[in-house]
Amino acid sequence: MGVYVLIAKHISIRSLCKSDFANLVTYITDAQDKTERLGQVQITNCEACSIQDAIVEVMATQRINTRATGDKTYHLVVAFPSGENPSASALKDIEERLCIGLGYGEHQRVSAIHHDTDHLHIHIAINKIHPTRHTMFEPFQAYRTLGELCTELEQLHGLQQVNHEFCHQISENRALDMEKHSGLESLVSWIKRTCLNELSSAQSWRELHEVLHNNGLELRMRANGFVIEADDGTMVKASTIARDLSKQKLETRLGPFESPLERKEQRREKRQYQKNPVRLRVNTVALYAKYKVEQQTLMESWSTALKKIQHRKDREIKAVKRANRLRRATIKVVGEGRAVKKLLYAQASYALRKEIQMINKKVQKERQDLYGAHKRYTWADWLQKEAIQGNVEALTALRAREGAQGLKGNTVQGKGQPRHGPIPVIDTITKKGTIIFRAGMSAVRDDGDKLQVSREATFEGLQEALRLAIKRYGNRITVNGTALFKAQIIRAAARSQQPITFADPVLERRRQEFLKKENTHERSEHNRGRAERGTGRAGSSTVTNHGAVRADLPAGRNDSGSTLTQNHNIRRSGRVPPPQSQHRLRTLSQLDVVRITDRSEVLLPHDVPHHVEQQGAKPDHALRRRISKPGMNQKRLKGVGIGKQSLYTIKDNSVAGTSKSLIKPSKRRR
Repeated sequence: MGVYVLIAKHISIRSLCKSDFANLVTYITDAQDKTERLGQVQITNCEACSIQDAIVEVMATQRINTRATGDKTYHLVVAFPSGENPSASALKDIEERLCIGLGYGEHQRVSAIHHDTDHLHIHIAINKIHPTRHTMFEPFQAYRTLGELCTELEQLHGLQQVNHEFCHQISENRALDMEKHSGLESLVSWIKRTCLNELSSAQSWRELHEVLHNNGLELRMRANGFVIEADDGTMVKASTIARDLSKQKLETRLGPFESPLERKEQRREKRQYQKNPVRLRVNTVALYAKYKVEQQTLMESWSTALKKIQHRKDREIKAVKRANRLRRATIKVVGEGRAVKKLLYAQASYALRKEIQMINKKVQKERQDLYGAHKRYTWADWLQKEAIQGNVEALTALRAREGAQGLKGNTVQGKGQPRHGPIPVIDTITKKGTIIFRAGMSAVRDDGDKLQVSREATFEGLQEALRLAIKRYGNRITVNGTALFKAQIIRAAARSQQPITFADPVLERRRQEFLKKENTHERSEHNRGRAERGTGRAGSSTVTNHGAVRADLPAGRNDSGSTLTQNHNIRRSGRVPPPQSQHRLRTLSQLDVVRITDRSEVLLPHDVPHHVEQQGAKPDHALRRRISKPGMNQKRLKGVGIGKQSLYTIKDNSVAGTSKSLIKPSKRRR
């Protein structure tokens, strides 16, 4: 079966504790201090607009249903292959159609897009409890429904179509998922690799038990089937390894089940299952030995610190109880009356409970901090951590994994061998060894062989990818991808003035043409600017009464024959507003104006400076309205023009300020 282009999978919880919707949403919406992790977050069928409010609303809906005993949260993951990057509208449509197809179209859900792995994927947290009927819905055989929906969505959005038929058992799929997550070989894969052929060719129960014993395995009856157990206690269903090893098939072929004979002398097994790393193209023996030593040391230090915390907790609780016994003894001696003693005893018991609760809360916090400081890592996670810290061997081991197939799509690559040099600050490293670091508003991915600009191909990201490609591969660059991506790369290479040569002669010719065009445009802009500055000095252009330049009229004249004052400081259009838009109400607070300090004080005509025009301004009825009072004498205000709502302006488009000597009190009473 080929690799899925679109994979939709339900992540089930098989434990005594049920999944928590709040914890799930917190995880999928957490950026984890990574710039290239969290994408678009969407809340559906909720009245709330924020994540926290949506969590509270969903949890309240789940608490209404008190009859359901199953898991009330459905976790769906939709993954795309490396290089597949659908648009935002396509991702939204895929998320909506999958939820509707499963029967959760009306249910509350929160979805988040993640970009921090080699595969773009969507996490969807769905509330199984209906928001109005308050009944829990569980889809029947969801894997079949998801396979059919994925096939339809591939055809609808133009994705590569592959086979989505179910061909693995659930337990086998879980074992494969464990291998991909941890990087360690599962018991299922180990048995298939070492002794499956011998088990299938066994002709009797004795021969079958002999093969199992030689490999450190044992066949046992469990419930209504067979399980195979290794020496370390790891068990797996026999039918998971192969359908021929199921109880029905084995009893049909070998007869009724026969238990293995007890052996008086134990022989040394030829082979024995151990949780070793999955075989890679490189030797990881030294790295795995270092990993085992580090994990063992980590566990020992964690156990020692945990014992110290427990001992300190026991001492503190004993001290609190001792103090409480002393307090109760004191109450017994000095207490007065039965009721008073009863009240004091109750207070002592309450204080003891509060102190013990405070101790337990403090110890719980210390344990959480200890767990965070002594966190255990799987083999793949440890390689990822070491690669981020600069371990080249760990990075090589990650890139040698079977699932690491390299970047696809719009990529930049060099012809020569990759050269190790300084790289920008790493944002994260995936489990396949792809380095992700920020470049402007986008991110650049490096798999050791090719570079790729993820998300939107911004100009800064393309330039950063080209600079990194020059450092890694030299000046001769190979570009793969769509025609639009190649055009963007050509434009970024020409504008960045980097010494780049494209291996494709067509792209190189287009780059040189674009570079030549850019240089010609820059020279023409430079010459035009010099011509404009020269024209301003010669005075060949004139300005009309609306501020426009007229080059076809002689200096000092306009089209109506009136004389204009030549402006030697002509600016570009759009920089300075026209005269009718200057000194409006928006900029009134920035101007110097004549201030009337009291209603009984006015500015007399003979105190107005001669350079101030006494022309009344036109009333702006959109900004103010005329106020009239009975008995107001308009004649007393006529001399200064205040009754006409006039403004005092200066010829150079500024308002003159006046000192307090210009303000004189009026002799008339109000």
